[in-house]
Formats: sequence, C-alpha cells, structure tokens
Amino acid sequence: MSNQLQHKYAISASRKLSLKILLLTRATEDLEAEKTANEEQKVRYLREKLPPLQLSGLNIDDLQKVCKEIHEKIHVVDEDRYDCEAKVHKNYRDINELKLKVQDLGGKFKKPALRKVRVSADEMLKALFGSKTKGSMDLRANLKSVKKEDIKQEKLTMEVGDWRKNVEAMSGMQGRKKMFDAAGGAQ
Repeated sequence: MSNQLQHKYAISASRKLSLKILLLTRATEDLEAEKTANEEQKVRYLREKLPPLQLSGLNIDDLQKVCKEIHEKIHVVDEDRYDCEAKVHKNYRDINELKLKVQDLGGKFKKPALRKVRVSADEMLKALFGSKTKGSMDLRANLKSVKKEDIKQEKLTMEVGDWRKNVEAMSGMQGRKKMFDAAGGAQ
C-alpha cells in the first residue's frame, strides 16, 4: 500500500528540475535584495556618524582641530573593529571545538564495560614488554629473609647507641654513681 502511495505522489524529474530552478532564482533574488539593503543601511549609518565636512573658510588652527577629531574617531573605530574581529575569531575557535566534540560523541565506537581480570606478575610483564623479559619474576623470592640472629644483633646495637650520649649521661656525680653501681653489680 505504501508503494502505491509513493507512486501516486511521485514527482517527475522535469518537475523536480523546474522546482529547483525556481528555488535557485528566488534565492539569488533574495541575496541581491539583501546586498542592496546592506548598502543602504551602511550609507545611512555613515550619514549619521559622519556629517559632511565643511572645510571652506576655516583657518589652519581650526583645520588642525578637525583633523585631530577625525583621527580620534578613526582610533576609536579601529579599536572597536579589532575587538569585533577578536570576538569573531574566538567564536570560530569555539565553534570548531564544539564541532569536534560533537563528532567525538557521535562516533561509532563505544567504551566497553571494564571487568576485573586477575593477572600474575609474569603475565603482566609479558603483556607490557612482550617476550623480552628475562626469566620469571617471583615477587616472594625477592623479599628479604629475616633471621633471629639478625634481630638480636639489632637489639644490641640499639641498646649501646651513640657513644656521645653515653658520655653525657655518665658525666657528673650521677654518672659516676652509675659507673660504680655497674662495676660493683658486675662482680
């Protein structure tokens, strides 16, 4: 049924061409009318902003004054023009950045959902460096082994400590008493 409706309302190629030509002529007429309107608006604006100069009958000081005023107006207009151009360039950059963002978001790729994977150290090294790894990396083998003798030796060094501290602690009457008590207690 939809095929019959499509066939019933189908436009012939010549009709399409004639409609396209009409649209193009209408668009060119609109463009020309817009150009003339812009030109008229420009002339009106210039008439408002710049009245016709009357230089006849002015002495040199008045002419210099008129020139300075015109120069100041030109300076203001140049500043405005520069500001407008800067805004336009900024807007173009923003538009391009937004277009890139839209293209990135509208891309065909989607981020897959990540899942936890248990990987040993050897497998991780192979994945990172390929087959260049030397042997296997056993993390437990690299741990420092601690013996009981090492612990006792560390305790002894902790008790003895720095000799300067001992000298300061043993100086004076209290220190001599400690030395006497230590010597007498050892016998």
